[in-house]
Amino acid sequence: MTDPIRRVGVIGAGVMGSGIAAHFANAGVEVVLLDIVPPESGANGASRSRSRSQFAEEGLKKALKAKPAPFFHKSRASLVRTGNLEDDFQRLAACDLIIEAIVENLDIKRKLFARFDTELEGTRIVASNTSGLRIASMVEGRSEAFRSRFLVMHFFNPVRYMKLLELVRGPETSDEVYRRVAEFGTSILGKGIVEGKDTPNFVGNRIGCHALMSTIHQMLADGLEPEDVDAITGSPMGHPKSASFRTADMVGIDTFVHVSENCHAALVDDEDREVFQIPDFMKHMVAKKLLGNKTKGGFYKKTKEGISTLDPSTLEYRPKAGDPEIKKFCKSLNGDARSRVKKLVEDNGPAGAFARKLLSKTLSYTARRMGEIAEDISAVDDAMRWGYNWELGPFETWDALGFRETAERMKKEGHSLPTWIDTMLGSDASAFYRGNEVWNPALGQYQVRKSDARNTTLTLLRGEKPPVLSNSGAVAHDIGDGVLAVTFKTKANSLDDSVIALMGQAIEEAEKNHRAMLLFNEGEHFCVGANLFALVMAANQKQWEGIRNTVQTLQKTMQRIKYASVPVVAAPYGMALGGGLEVCLCADAVQAAAETYCGLVEVGVGLIPGGAGNLNLLWRALETTPEGAEISPHPYITQVFKNIAMAKVATSAEEAKFFGYFRHSDGVSFDRDRQLSEAKARAIGMAESGYHPPSRRSYRLAGEDGVATLSMMVDTLVAGGYASPHDALIARKLAVVLSGGAGGAAREVTEDEILELEAEAFVSLCGEQKSIDRMQHMLMHNKPLRN
Repeated sequence: MTDPIRRVGVIGAGVMGSGIAAHFANAGVEVVLLDIVPPESGANGASRSRSRSQFAEEGLKKALKAKPAPFFHKSRASLVRTGNLEDDFQRLAACDLIIEAIVENLDIKRKLFARFDTELEGTRIVASNTSGLRIASMVEGRSEAFRSRFLVMHFFNPVRYMKLLELVRGPETSDEVYRRVAEFGTSILGKGIVEGKDTPNFVGNRIGCHALMSTIHQMLADGLEPEDVDAITGSPMGHPKSASFRTADMVGIDTFVHVSENCHAALVDDEDREVFQIPDFMKHMVAKKLLGNKTKGGFYKKTKEGISTLDPSTLEYRPKAGDPEIKKFCKSLNGDARSRVKKLVEDNGPAGAFARKLLSKTLSYTARRMGEIAEDISAVDDAMRWGYNWELGPFETWDALGFRETAERMKKEGHSLPTWIDTMLGSDASAFYRGNEVWNPALGQYQVRKSDARNTTLTLLRGEKPPVLSNSGAVAHDIGDGVLAVTFKTKANSLDDSVIALMGQAIEEAEKNHRAMLLFNEGEHFCVGANLFALVMAANQKQWEGIRNTVQTLQKTMQRIKYASVPVVAAPYGMALGGGLEVCLCADAVQAAAETYCGLVEVGVGLIPGGAGNLNLLWRALETTPEGAEISPHPYITQVFKNIAMAKVATSAEEAKFFGYFRHSDGVSFDRDRQLSEAKARAIGMAESGYHPPSRRSYRLAGEDGVATLSMMVDTLVAGGYASPHDALIARKLAVVLSGGAGGAAREVTEDEILELEAEAFVSLCGEQKSIDRMQHMLMHNKPLRN
């Protein structure tokens, strides 16, 4: 272990600086955020006022309002203290690490580093977030001690969401400093570290910028439209759905132009230098402030009529169109990323032709850059997956297409490949990756891949052992150390009868032959809720008893998990909505990915939670109330009511704790690659520390008075036009459940009674035509219907 980094200074409160500060605060690290004194604040030595720290204060305020949010929860901003570089400079002396994120101006950076070198004593680390300046230039004239403590920490924007952190050391950066920062980046910030070399734009932006500029030039050469290109370069190529031009709009056209121009200016010996030359139409876009999302218009623009596309030849917007043949073919591609990209390249139509040209340029260029930008093939692939959200890095894509046949095709097309590729072709190598090995271009042979033992998968943990339990919807595996892991297999990991059945069988199996159980899913989202299609079918056929039986079976299964004799840990990530959150509510503990978006959203489809969600959210709200405390439960029940009736969704695992969806003692995995090992460790820890299930309890609920009070809130919303009469019907049924029934006085209500009320309300809502309409609309349009 290395010395911990407890306090960080961030210089520059712009988008990057404030984003870096926010994510440090997310990780529980204290931050000093400084910026310059605004020129209009007066001469040096003027009386100190808030205005002298205006830039830093405004940067923090903007971060608190930004979408997507840089902070997990606004409370984290309390760890950020703002100031200015004149009055508060000495506060940096207490920092373990200082990161500058100021303007990309070499002279300004040098002056700042000179102050650090001469005015701050100690052994603190200094880092730059630059993406284009050389370390040798930035530290020129600095002391030997300063140079040994200096490196580049290049974060990707938005900092909270992008996993990549590129570390670049100078020739004199000490090994200890590098190790300390790398450990901090991985273990505390949850970042994926790629060690780059001191070259322009390092690894991610060098390859990413080349790929996007190649795309733009090829589009112009082939006469394709931006919509055609995005149809090809998105999911079919194993890239994000935002593809090329929607991604450029999100990043900002001006930002992208700056990165590309930096490459063109600096890479005078690059054989592909002209690829980085910005086309005239993009220069005009910047001049006309067509910068993307931040100016509400870039390659695409949202209008009242729909999405419009910029015509590069006229710089005028037109209705979104594109080649129907390309669109149809690209939509037909399915399967994993490897199979999609292979089918794409094998296509004989315009989509395949464009993809082959583009990939040949990107793959050959990336191969030629090895040794210059990085030594490790897997580091380049990691950079593109973590920094650009590619599903496959360049060399992984090459493997998916077939190493040998792709290399030979590129040679025939006239693309230059480096000699190390010829060495591979002359050996028995059939791919860049072979098991846990990767080809080393410098050595000309395979070597074991660098790995972090904390990064594991279900495939690795279960090994070759057959499933312990399995059916059409879910599977349970023994993942070692006495832990049984249940994984859903349905579309979007939705809950259906088969999943419910297997969870019930699994908890019995765990109690007999294991010491803990884990609910760990794979795929894009943890669980998006119940199988809505099956529910609509049953409602349309008026199968009320069948619906009731399904609901009651789900309730019993959730309660069975809740009161099991072994600990159960849920590991949500992505969307954990409706039934997905109900699964978490019944677990003894949660180890959530930081980016978990959860809520009980059933009102959006005309229902209330039906899997003990009302009961268990109420339990979470009231479980820490001390016995004998003269505290009214009404405010807690009211908040539970609001969270469900308003379908309130937490946008991070940390925020979910404040909403009462997770406990404050639950774990948060900053790096989802470590979530499985961390969730398993939590389950084992609970098992080894004398686990006992919670005690069953009853709840003092208000009865008719509670229903009346909650209904008044609903009536106010309806009167103000914020809720429809059907919203009110749903909310009143929810009020009855949370009040322990209608028509009676306040009393102690058992959990079984609450569950019966929940089932009754759920089934009755399934019989409402407007609820059926909401369910059908969600299935058809993937968005809620307000009726």
